[in-house]
Amino acid sequence: MNKEPWRIAVLGAGGWGTTLGILLGENGHLVTLWEYFPEQAERLLREHENRKFLPGVAIPESISITSDLGAALSRARLVLFAVPSHTVRETARALVASGAVDPSAIVVNASKGIEEDTLLRMSEVLADELPVDLHRICTIAGPSHAEEVSRQMPTSVVVAGVNEGTIETVQHIFFRPYFRVYTNPDLVGVELGVALKNCIAIAAGVCDGLGYGDNTKAALVTRGLAEIARLGVAMGARRDTFAGLAGVGDLVVTCLSRHSRNRYVGEKIGQGLKLEEVLAGMVMVAEGVRTTRAAVALGRRYHVELPITEGVHHILFEDGDPREAINQLMTRPLRQELQGSGDRMKQGGSP
Repeated sequence: MNKEPWRIAVLGAGGWGTTLGILLGENGHLVTLWEYFPEQAERLLREHENRKFLPGVAIPESISITSDLGAALSRARLVLFAVPSHTVRETARALVASGAVDPSAIVVNASKGIEEDTLLRMSEVLADELPVDLHRICTIAGPSHAEEVSRQMPTSVVVAGVNEGTIETVQHIFFRPYFRVYTNPDLVGVELGVALKNCIAIAAGVCDGLGYGDNTKAALVTRGLAEIARLGVAMGARRDTFAGLAGVGDLVVTCLSRHSRNRYVGEKIGQGLKLEEVLAGMVMVAEGVRTTRAAVALGRRYHVELPITEGVHHILFEDGDPREAINQLMTRPLRQELQGSGDRMKQGGSP
């Protein structure tokens, strides 16, 4: 593998963009971190610390910081999108308008979500807007809170794409001894897994806010994974992807962690606050709020049952009572746990 440093543009100076920029700099790459707001870019340059999103973590002076998109993209061979998912299309259009996009560059998406209006995954949005072939677009994702990765706590993620050479290149560019990177050709499954788990995490937070215990959380995570996989398979994903880092891995960390913004939103709602009140008090974006709308629409498009996600939608956007929503989940018609298990029992298989 070529050890020559890459010139990399990291778009988005939130906690995750800053963390990945530092990591890539540690690997010897030439990193430019782009921040949308000029005053915040000046603050980052002056303080060499992202006190707003990642306090206590130093940004090395070797990392360039700018609010000039054209300057950030200049000669970049890899462009990393680490902006909120609802701004990915807008940012991609700004790249094209800048005239600085290299069609031969590799584009890596680190945003988790589904576009509300189009129901497209993030790689589809990027392919829709950029003059870059889908074979050069991939997604990096997995159970990876910036608060922990930035402090070099052992973490494993996955990079997914349709071209083996591209994802293997990105795997080596991002690998650190504390940041293990696997590859996966199932781009659909990886992007759906890391987006839809945010909806389940809101439900997990609701359970926390209501004072429910470990039994409730375990059941929620397990059945949440089942409905994510159902929708994923209906959309062309591989079922085993949801047993991996972008599936159960990211789901568990997002539903359980104190760092999880989506779990936090649910917890506050479970404690009696309204969605608008919770979001008004947050600095960072909880992707699961918008993704819940998109997920429900996808479920209806593909005729897939998503009871937990639909319950979250009812709580968030229809003023549903959280305790009653949990009760409705618990009192749904009884059924087999595993799809197809009834057929196996009729054929004499194990129950």
